[in-house]
Amino acid sequence: MSVETQPDLKVLVVDDEPAVVTSLQKVLVREGLTVLTASNGRQALEVVRDEAVAVVITDFQMPEMSGLDLLRSLKAITPETEVILITAHGTIEMAVNAMKQGAYDFVVKPFKRHDIVRGVRRALEKQRLVLENRQLRAELDRTLGHRQIIGQSLVMQEMLDLVEQVASSSAAVLLTGESGTGKELVARALHQGSLRASNAFVAINCAAIPDTLLESELFGYERGAFTGATSRKEGRFERAHKGTLFLDEIGEMAPHVQVKLLRALQDGEIERLGGTKTIQVDCRIVAATNRDLVEAVRRERFREDLYYRLNVITIDLPPLRERLDDVALLAHRFLDIYAKKNDKKVDGVTPNALELLSNYTWPGNVRELENVIERAIVLCKDNMITVDNLPPMMRAHQGAQRMVTFPVGTPLDDIEQRMIAETLKMTQGDKRLAAQLLGIATRTIYRKLDDNKLSGKDDHALS
Repeated sequence: MSVETQPDLKVLVVDDEPAVVTSLQKVLVREGLTVLTASNGRQALEVVRDEAVAVVITDFQMPEMSGLDLLRSLKAITPETEVILITAHGTIEMAVNAMKQGAYDFVVKPFKRHDIVRGVRRALEKQRLVLENRQLRAELDRTLGHRQIIGQSLVMQEMLDLVEQVASSSAAVLLTGESGTGKELVARALHQGSLRASNAFVAINCAAIPDTLLESELFGYERGAFTGATSRKEGRFERAHKGTLFLDEIGEMAPHVQVKLLRALQDGEIERLGGTKTIQVDCRIVAATNRDLVEAVRRERFREDLYYRLNVITIDLPPLRERLDDVALLAHRFLDIYAKKNDKKVDGVTPNALELLSNYTWPGNVRELENVIERAIVLCKDNMITVDNLPPMMRAHQGAQRMVTFPVGTPLDDIEQRMIAETLKMTQGDKRLAAQLLGIATRTIYRKLDDNKLSGKDDHALS
């Protein structure tokens, strides 16, 4: 009876004796398995980095790297890979130690054919269950990922359709959009919807880490590479191997780091700082920026070749002001989260407050809405969020809905003077708030008041 297998489940045989490798290979091939071979531990690790290996059968006694050392290294690289150790000098203590280190089985020479086949069959059955659970988990994550990205507006549905369409590929994705639109959430949805979902999602904010440290964070470093490097450290690329690496604020990356990033993307290889060894890496790149990278390329602040490597697929995240239909959904979602977090019973938002939320322009996008709702919950005295619980600037915005019109040909200075006057009237003379609403500095308000002799309380100017 042949072992029930799946096409992507492979077995690796490792032994320094060619005759043993050949014998095991013939036995396993007759069972319908795909068999890879290696003559030592280092070769075995190279194979595992390049191939998805389900089971490794390795000799216990080998030169340079023993079977136990190989077991430890394999578990560090691919914890789910099952390892069967074989030895001519087995003892109970050795078997117990191997099992503690993570071995699946321990076989003593001379072994019979059915001993090996039985061990491999059981290990592959375990792998089959692992794959089934992984697929179920990925399906659940895909569903939950899209639920976390809340939006029923047409522009959001179109974006979510694109996310679902490209998630299963390995193509690099560039996420563009204003700050606070949820780019990391979309990056996680791309990861959760991909075949890499069971592996790591690693994120790094390129703007939050100084240029001098960003390179070592991405590529890692060897002991002694620089002052303070007392031990070897893996970089984000290695941690994201077989998974997804999210490069947030990619437009802030320094030129010398851009060069190394380009090489990693082109060749799938990196070198740790202070190291000479080339390390193969396989990770999907999702980058994000709120900058105009085309303009940055034109100004030679961003490498053109790197831009095209990152920009295989572009997903543009709409600002909240372009999907105001989603504000109510988002507000209630944040209400559920922060009412529980702050241990408060808040049932909803009053119609007047919801209308104000739905008409605001949200310069800070979804992140600003989240903060506003959390603040409102903290300040809420009853079980409903009211207009009084919203920030003063938003309450002032409530009166800003009326239109101000000007005849064609009105001088710009007159328009500017009238708009400042009308805004000061609406804010009851609060110059700081008026400046926020107009998107100008407070000192500009004071200068215009001096230049034009305007007054926030002058009836003639405000009429």
